Amino acid sequence: MEFIDEELLRYSEEHTTGESELLHKINRETHLNVMKPRMLSGHLQGRLLSLYSKMIRPHQILEIGTYTGYSALCMAEGLQEGGTLHTVDKNEELEDRVRGYFDESGYGKQMKLYIGNALEIVPTIDAVFDLVFIDADKINYGRYYDMVIDKVRPGGYIIADNVLWSGKVLEKYRKKLDEDTRAVMDFNLHVHQDERVENILLPVRDGLLIARKK
Repeated sequence: MEFIDEELLRYSEEHTTGESELLHKINRETHLNVMKPRMLSGHLQGRLLSLYSKMIRPHQILEIGTYTGYSALCMAEGLQEGGTLHTVDKNEELEDRVRGYFDESGYGKQMKLYIGNALEIVPTIDAVFDLVFIDADKINYGRYYDMVIDKVRPGGYIIADNVLWSGKVLEKYRKKLDEDTRAVMDFNLHVHQDERVENILLPVRDGLLIARKK
């Protein structure tokens, strides 16, 4: 489901700061060589993540769901000097590609890539996070949120992607209520009812839920 007229989307992108050469390369190579390229954050959402990171000026970032590294590199643009971005993904087949992009970016020394189950890896990371980006399997969104909320500093942010799930959060846009859709809907409600945060759900791309810890 597209949430905005294609010409308006193109107009928005034309009036948004462009991708770096490396991000453009990642975008192109992901679409040419990697399965499910729609998982890439892409130009418009990538610039939004970059701006949020630059506003927050995080020292510690956590990303759950690396894919080909596009969103991680966007958020790395706002890292403080000496800061670290931790990113976790279960797909070991993409590891060499992602590490290559990180090294090429100039942020390589600030990027820590973990391959494996985020539910097992994240609790072992000794850090208090200023910014968390969740963009992994939808079934575990609620578990990821509950796992990281106490590791986020007061005033820190959690951003979750795909929270409109191609519109299937609304009954009129789905044929059946599958597990992933139910998980996304439960997650959105869980965060909205969590008194520890203030939140906004933005209809950008496939939906971004942004929660600020009080």
